[in-house]
Amino acid sequence: MFDQLKNMKNLAGLMGNLGEIREKMEQFQAELGEKTVEADSGAGAVRVTMNGRFEVVTVTVDPAMVSVLAGVGTDADRAMVEELIASAMNAAVFKVQELLKETLGEAAGGMGLPGV
Repeated sequence: MFDQLKNMKNLAGLMGNLGEIREKMEQFQAELGEKTVEADSGAGAVRVTMNGRFEVVTVTVDPAMVSVLAGVGTDADRAMVEELIASAMNAAVFKVQELLKETLGEAAGGMGLPGV
């Protein structure tokens, strides 16, 4: 019962800080657009840069892979390049998720919110 009362007190405190929390979240979202992660696959044959809002900033493909995409390679080659692109994208998404966990945890601690 006392834990519930303590939680209610914490909730009341958070409700009083809604304006500050909203402002910090807007600032947080803006900062996420500026933070980037980079991931690659195929030993760097495909490299993806993604920002903290899960927006792809750049995709770089090794010149040898570009010739495959241009139709010089076989269907198997094209499938391999497509898998490398998908793998690099997935790795970038994972890195952004880790960035968000870290950044949200820091932000939550700074505002007295429970950790994420």
